[in-house]
Amino acid sequence: MRLSVYFTWGCSIVLAAGYNAFGKGAEPVGKKQYQVQHGPCSYTFLLPEADSCRPPYVPNAVQRDAPLDYDDSVQRLQLLENIMENNTQWLLKVLNQTTRLELQLLEHSLSTNKLERQISVQTNEITKLQEKNSFLEKRVLEMEDKHTLQLKSIKDEKDQLQVLVARQNSIIEELEKQLVTATVNNSVLQKQQHDLMETVHNLLTMISTPNSKNNFIAKEEQISFKDCAEAFKSGLTTSGIYTLTFPNTAQEKKAYCDMESNGGGWTVLQRREDGSVDFHRTWKEYKIGFGDPAGEYWLGNEFVSQLTNQKRYVLKIILKDWEGNEAYTLYDQFYLASEEQKYRIHLKGLTGTAGKISSISQPGNDFSTKDADNDKCICKCSQMLTGGWWFDACGPSNLNGMYYPLRQNNNKFNGIKWYYWKGSGYSLKATTMMIRPADF
Repeated sequence: MRLSVYFTWGCSIVLAAGYNAFGKGAEPVGKKQYQVQHGPCSYTFLLPEADSCRPPYVPNAVQRDAPLDYDDSVQRLQLLENIMENNTQWLLKVLNQTTRLELQLLEHSLSTNKLERQISVQTNEITKLQEKNSFLEKRVLEMEDKHTLQLKSIKDEKDQLQVLVARQNSIIEELEKQLVTATVNNSVLQKQQHDLMETVHNLLTMISTPNSKNNFIAKEEQISFKDCAEAFKSGLTTSGIYTLTFPNTAQEKKAYCDMESNGGGWTVLQRREDGSVDFHRTWKEYKIGFGDPAGEYWLGNEFVSQLTNQKRYVLKIILKDWEGNEAYTLYDQFYLASEEQKYRIHLKGLTGTAGKISSISQPGNDFSTKDADNDKCICKCSQMLTGGWWFDACGPSNLNGMYYPLRQNNNKFNGIKWYYWKGSGYSLKATTMMIRPADF
């Protein structure tokens, strides 16, 4: 018995088993067919029937041996059928496995194609990014070169400016030294001139009015008063130097009393008229007062503070320019705080002809001198503007600044200024600050 395999058109496969099942050119007849369809292929198994496998009748054979031969053939045929069945199952498993492998291979191929496309897209993107990165690197290098040049140029300019600033600082320091020297010399000369003029004035006064009653009372007898208003009410109506006493003490203070202006009774706190007195003084000097009450002087912050805290006083400021004009400012309420509060100035009720706005900054500021910086500026206004004053951030006024004569009084930042009458650069010719009780 043998197994034959025949392939037909359309992937149809025929498998035949038997004893010379097919002769030359013969068709399979009387055979048992088994057909299996798998995908496009068809498998056909041809197996001989059991009867066909019987041996031919042999008349002369021993009869008892015939059954044995027939049974043996049947058993062999059955064995072949079992073998064919096993082979068929095995072949089906092989085909199933092959199909699965083909499907996996197809899926893998599709995945590979998709991955290749993704890789291709990513490769293109990477190429573009690399090109863009190259361009950006080039731009960065260009900008770095440009910034390096700019930084070098700025550094060179900075070095030049530093040299220039150092040179200018040296020049400024030299000019400041010269200015200090000139100021000292000028102050000495002005004081000598003032002393000479005062001597001549006193001689002329003694010659012209040797028996002046008021002058005798005020200067010779040294009668003391609380303020000039009290002296005026006592009958002394001539302007001059009077002796005043600190409130609640026996300590005396010389002051000039104006007994003529606006009804009299004015105690003069400050007077500038010829530049004979240096007003660039220390805190202690402004506290106790300095100068000559007959000419330029400062009465003293401590005396004014104690006096104006006893009762309500008014403050009048009289200003004169170099063109013969005069203006005034009147404050209805004025007092100075104590030394612990830096002699802070307090003002209310502005009237007058020297500006509708107060040139003394409001609210009140602390008093500053060259050795006591109490202003609101990071600089030291008293040193920049000279003199002691109630500076704000160097402020719109300073009646204790440098004294400049005619034709030298313009564009002077550190002169005697009252901004809301003559502006910031005009230095005045004369000033007077005086007080009297509000109920006078």
